[in-house]
Amino acid sequence: MTIDEVILLLKASLPNTLTPLQEFILRSAWQGKTYTTIALEAHYGEERVRKVAAHLWQLLSDSWQEPIHKSNFRQTLEPRELSKMQQQLIKEFNRAVTAISLEFPNAPVSLDSKFYIPRPPIEELAYAEITEPGSVICIKAPKKMGKSSLILRILAHAIDIGYTTVSIDFQQADKAVFANLDKFLRWFCANVSRELQLEPKLNDFWDEDMGSKISCSLYFQTYLLKSIETPLVLALNEVDWVFEHPEIACDFLALIRSWYEKAKQVEIWQKLRTVMAYSTEILVPLRVTQSPFNIGLPLHLPPFTKEQVQDLAQRHGLDWTDNSDAEKLMAMVGGHPYLVRLALYHLVGKGGLESDLEQILQQAPTDTGIYKEYLRQYVLMLQEEPQLADAFFELIAATEPVKLEPLVAYKLHSIGLVKLEGDRASVSCQLYRLYFQQQLQTRRDSMNARVEELEKENQQLRVLSSLDELTRLVNRRFFNTYLKLEWQRYIRDRTPLSMILCDIDYFKIYNKTYGHHAGDSCLQQIADTIRNCVKHSLDASRVLGTPEALVSANSRQEQSSVLVARYGGEEFAILTHADAIATVYIAENIREQVKALAIPCEYPGIGGLPANVLTVSVGVASMIPEPETEPETLVITAEQGLYQAKRRGRDRVVVG
Repeated sequence: MTIDEVILLLKASLPNTLTPLQEFILRSAWQGKTYTTIALEAHYGEERVRKVAAHLWQLLSDSWQEPIHKSNFRQTLEPRELSKMQQQLIKEFNRAVTAISLEFPNAPVSLDSKFYIPRPPIEELAYAEITEPGSVICIKAPKKMGKSSLILRILAHAIDIGYTTVSIDFQQADKAVFANLDKFLRWFCANVSRELQLEPKLNDFWDEDMGSKISCSLYFQTYLLKSIETPLVLALNEVDWVFEHPEIACDFLALIRSWYEKAKQVEIWQKLRTVMAYSTEILVPLRVTQSPFNIGLPLHLPPFTKEQVQDLAQRHGLDWTDNSDAEKLMAMVGGHPYLVRLALYHLVGKGGLESDLEQILQQAPTDTGIYKEYLRQYVLMLQEEPQLADAFFELIAATEPVKLEPLVAYKLHSIGLVKLEGDRASVSCQLYRLYFQQQLQTRRDSMNARVEELEKENQQLRVLSSLDELTRLVNRRFFNTYLKLEWQRYIRDRTPLSMILCDIDYFKIYNKTYGHHAGDSCLQQIADTIRNCVKHSLDASRVLGTPEALVSANSRQEQSSVLVARYGGEEFAILTHADAIATVYIAENIREQVKALAIPCEYPGIGGLPANVLTVSVGVASMIPEPETEPETLVITAEQGLYQAKRRGRDRVVVG
């Protein structure tokens, strides 16, 4: 049994926890120190120490049911092992204490938190680098990987060794600050002055003729750095916010590099030690000699190892020494610090039971899981970057690493969604794969639904573009296209294809005499009559010419289909598979039914009319399509029949 276990057991057993003096006496007695030494180190009187110690020995004696005092304290308890009951008591105590001090992982890990997990040798390298004159540290990692927490510790170490520190978070800058470089650098200098508790004296150093960058450098060199006696550690957090303004980013980052290079020549610049943290590399054109990312010490924050996950679990009061729970969690989220901490936070809240871990992992990649808000940020990000979304969904669907366009792969890696293996990319962790698989399926379903919707819309547009608005029959353009298709089909079938061409007699005079409104009504009546005649004459299962039938005609051809079209201003055309005799029968029926409408037409001063009602002249053509014959032959033949019908007095049917 260790002294830590003894103290934990006492804390778990006693109604009131140990006081700092009691704990100090126990640890000192374990080391064999005298009461005099303990009193001196604790800054208490020796009598007070002896009195508190006597009470402790009585508590220990009562707990172990045997005499325990200072002289036999360690030799009595050290050889003993904790019983299962005592282990459970300590475990429950740790869990209760952890629950009280539990921190929701939505901010940098505070300096006094027990939940910060060091990632050696990163901290040691950073601590050593800031002691180098004019040094620059670049910390790069995806969001929520611990950059801000590391900066807190670098700054704390800098203070411990007597340095001055300033921390600038670019998230705090108003949007207006990024209007131009001059405004941005003035804001930057003013904030550094404020952090150093110095009066801002921008106007004393700012010179428009020299430019903003030189003015900013002079302000640092001749005012800020000269005003302090110690080295200055300048931490620039969330540099990504500057990256969103490429023109400012180019100049500002080049300025940081120039300060680094000045430190090699100008002594005062050696005071400045810069620490920058960012999630994504700058994607604006920077020459190698301008970029600050290839100077100083680059630090990449890796995921937690299994041992670090176990350590963090133990700090949450969980016993994960058997590795299985740590492996289950890492199989889902890798070693991502935030994702691991969030799982442990919820586990402790639920008692740390294994079943709770199973439930958390089962719900993790869903919109009901603990990571829903975190994952939705990626959804929004990908919605704003379609190129990244397409590439990432390609990875989700793949079973092997995929080679992506370099810039796309780099962006996805920078935001943490993918890991790179050479020139190949794969999804960072199972959580992202499972969650975005559902998003991918939803995306596909949405796209398929949209494609179907667009197809319907296009089909409706095709129908509308092929329809005559007045008569609701197909127009001449559609008729000609349909004829060509039918001609090819009937070449294969070796069956007759027939055409009827109707022209309303003297319709232009009718339209002029009775007006366009009467003319439109006349056309509608005759169109309906022709459609009905065709339907009843052939008993066709489909008469094409209405919007509904036309939709079907666009998608398939039927043997019994008959097409009725408005061929011209007062002309109508019918295309059917009937032979010549049946087609003439249809044509005669049309002529008779149109005449039976008894639409009056009296034209004063015009003689020789076929009747005192509207009539039609009809030309008929019928032939078996041949490969060497063009479909226009059928049209020309029908037109010849119509011409002859008009020459012979109109109101008649003639076969061309």
